[in-house]
Amino acid sequence: MKVKAIYVNLPIKDTERSRDFWTKLGFSFDENFSNEQALCLILNEGQMYSMLITHELFSTFTDRPISNSSTTQVLTAIEVDSREEVDRIVGLALQNGASRYRESADHGWMYYDSFADLDGHQWEVLYTDPSRMNL
Repeated sequence: MKVKAIYVNLPIKDTERSRDFWTKLGFSFDENFSNEQALCLILNEGQMYSMLITHELFSTFTDRPISNSSTTQVLTAIEVDSREEVDRIVGLALQNGASRYRESADHGWMYYDSFADLDGHQWEVLYTDPSRMNL
């Protein structure tokens, strides 16, 4: 079994606000799959995306209620190339309206920090150095 790509679907309140936020963090969008109701956030082109979908459209894909920003249903973790990149992305997120829901953690071989985006979705940004793992 091999998955070609992954699309994490997340409900959002406002596409313009979400586009502005993620653009300020240095991310871009696949405009072929973006419109006034949804944005295709590129996490790793060709492999990983997050579909940021307005509540109205999102509700057409499920019979279950959409969680509000005070609950957790998923933690989306993204790995980057360095500790400095972790700090840069989280710092930019916080400067642009995100909130901190936990402090950073350094486990030697893994360093991560976290933020909740404008719609309350929780993101973990991490860097790992497998050569420092104690196996």
